[in-house]
Formats: sequence, structure tokens, C-alpha cells
Amino acid sequence: MKTLKLGPLPKIEMTRLAITLPVPLKEDLERYAELHGEQWGDTLDVTVLIPHMLATFLAKDREFRRRRRAGNLSREGGEK
Repeated sequence: MKTLKLGPLPKIEMTRLAITLPVPLKEDLERYAELHGEQWGDTLDVTVLIPHMLATFLAKDREFRRRRRAGNLSREGGEK
């Protein structure tokens, strides 16, 4: 069985952020959450899933990691 790119979710401290999404993206996220729940045995709301997806994306972005290590980005993510 193929596994989804996003594995089991760790427990992390959260903060609130409101976003607006295109309807097709929201629907895809809901489908992904459903598949993730089937694969890992837990039911997830999309709002729980999104932060982990974004963290995974940032962790795999080589240029972002390179600039962060070099001190070219502040902790908030903006250019210095």
C-alpha cells in the first residue's frame, strides 16, 4: 500500500490564523484529511491537518532552509 507524504501528526503548540481558500482546494484538503484518517487510523479536521502540511512544505524547501541557516530570514519568515 502506498503511503501519503504526510505521516502521523505530532502534538504541537498552536496559534490561530484565519485563511480564505478556493473551494476546490478546500474540497481537496477534506479528501486528503479523509485519506489520512483511513491510513493512520484517526479522524482529522482540515484545520488540524493544514499546519502540518505547511510545516512539511517548509521543511522540504531547500532554498528556504538555506536562507534560514544563513540568517537571511527572520524567525517570522520575512527578509531581513
